[in-house]
Amino acid sequence: MATGQLFSRTTQALFYNYKQLPIQRMLDFDFLCGRETPSVAGIINPGAEGFQKLFFGQEEIAIPVHSTIEAACAAHPTADVFINFASYRSAAASSMSALKQPTIRVVAIIAEGVPESDTKQLIAYARSNNKVVIGPATVGGIQAGAFKIGDTAGTIDNIVHCKLYRPGSVGFVSKSGGMSNEMYNTIARVTDGIYEGIAIGGDVFPGSTLSDHILRFNNIPQVKLMVVLGELGGRDEYSLVEALKQGKVNKPVVAWVSGTCARLFKSEVQFGHAGAKSGGEMESAQAKNQALREAGAVVPTSYEALEATIKETFEQLVEEGKITPVKEVKPPQIPEDLNSAIKSGKVRAPTHIISTISDD
Repeated sequence: MATGQLFSRTTQALFYNYKQLPIQRMLDFDFLCGRETPSVAGIINPGAEGFQKLFFGQEEIAIPVHSTIEAACAAHPTADVFINFASYRSAAASSMSALKQPTIRVVAIIAEGVPESDTKQLIAYARSNNKVVIGPATVGGIQAGAFKIGDTAGTIDNIVHCKLYRPGSVGFVSKSGGMSNEMYNTIARVTDGIYEGIAIGGDVFPGSTLSDHILRFNNIPQVKLMVVLGELGGRDEYSLVEALKQGKVNKPVVAWVSGTCARLFKSEVQFGHAGAKSGGEMESAQAKNQALREAGAVVPTSYEALEATIKETFEQLVEEGKITPVKEVKPPQIPEDLNSAIKSGKVRAPTHIISTISDD
């Protein structure tokens, strides 16, 4: 696992399996952050070659489309992130192919349902070759003001509300992509915002773990406070407990493990993620929260109290002089697409054809 920062303002990615909306959202985020170059260097669409037109601010750009992973990596040697939007049927094979490319350092696997045996092979290869896998079943991650993966953090409006167009002081990691978006907003309300956020995915065997990223955040000077959102099921949180006990983490960690309501049910409950099913008392949310609290993490009494706990911890660090809150900046306005502007009634466009034999 990498020991420091994964992304920067110059990071570029290869996008596998063309999806117009998440790519455009990445480019809009680039423009919002004031990046000089687009974060998507090339698109890999098996069986197709050419260019795809997209927008970088008001400028229309042509992003190269390649038919193979090998051709894309050869054409864009500085692109070291592989964003895989393949279906679960081919996600493992394409991800392994990307990991074997010398230029690729990080692979994000969006698909759910990737076979666990395939995921284990990806994890083993990545760890033995000092590469990072985010996912499967992930929405990705984001470095505020620098780089984001696909649909991470949702719409531009949500990104602006969450202050993700510039870096803050908080490192955040979660299993859930949807809860990541919620927590970016929560953290922005009570701190100076996110520096980096990662959703590791909800599968039983994630490519990288909560503790992997916390240990990485611990080595990033700009990260002053770390927030973890775990969930019942599995034992990933216990590796973080051990890291805290061994003194490997020297920055404050606010943590909460969700799923405490599982005890209210008479039978075992499978929550939304494949890994969110408790296999015994140790895998319960209550046991994990207690273990984290005893290891030195700041653990609230409930999810409802998590926001206030983050706020108190952040304000204490500011009082101690360990955090100097970043100054707010005003992001640029993202141009609205013509079709959506017409649909919303904001603009009107002249017709291109006049017919004298029809009212249409």
